[in-house]
Amino acid sequence: MKSSISGTTMPVLEVTLDPGERIVAEGGDVAWMSAGFALDTSTVHGTGGQGGFMSGLKRVLGGAQLFLTEYTAPAQGGLVAFAAQLPGTIRQIDIDAADQFMVQAGSYTASTSDVQVSVGLQKKLGAGIFGGAGVVFQKLTGSGTAWVQLAGEITEYTLAAGQSLLIHPGHLAMFDASMDLQFTSIKGIKNKFFGDSLFLAEIHGPGRIWLQSMTPAKLAAAIEPYLPDRSSGSSNS
Repeated sequence: MKSSISGTTMPVLEVTLDPGERIVAEGGDVAWMSAGFALDTSTVHGTGGQGGFMSGLKRVLGGAQLFLTEYTAPAQGGLVAFAAQLPGTIRQIDIDAADQFMVQAGSYTASTSDVQVSVGLQKKLGAGIFGGAGVVFQKLTGSGTAWVQLAGEITEYTLAAGQSLLIHPGHLAMFDASMDLQFTSIKGIKNKFFGDSLFLAEIHGPGRIWLQSMTPAKLAAAIEPYLPDRSSGSSNS
């Protein structure tokens, strides 16, 4: 299996598979692929074959889809491609017992079949964060390779033991699953969502974190003024 990531602000992940090799992704997320792939859509993909329908429901609670699709390459091999859904970057991460990751809901793109995707953290902070959906992270465990899409430009930090960082929850894209993450209210900072306080994620080392310069909520707010006003339409009936 070989992978390549091309493009700049809207990158594309292309994975070339040898005969019989498999890759898993959320249903319907494929952009294009060569002919001959066998597709199997199920709730157990991305769970190590465990959990079935209940594991699928947990993925839904974590902001993912109920079903995952497994793509198996034909006898001649083949290529499958996934396009980014937001301006940003696609990153490849290697997962094993020592390297497990928490990624913001919606970031998971695809993985090899032995990577397990589950709900890692769900915290409701109020109507101002992600339209009231709260903060949700998916946990990537198992053994294999995964690809995640992160929004905007990415800044990476490695925190030593005893170090911590306060981060707006929307900018925390990915971090080592072993790190301690808490949420704190900072008084005295007025903002349009919470009045005189601001909720920030407080993450503690040791471990690595990936911060994204763009958040889906801020992107939606930026383009909202340019969208048609559906309420202004009139009916001819």
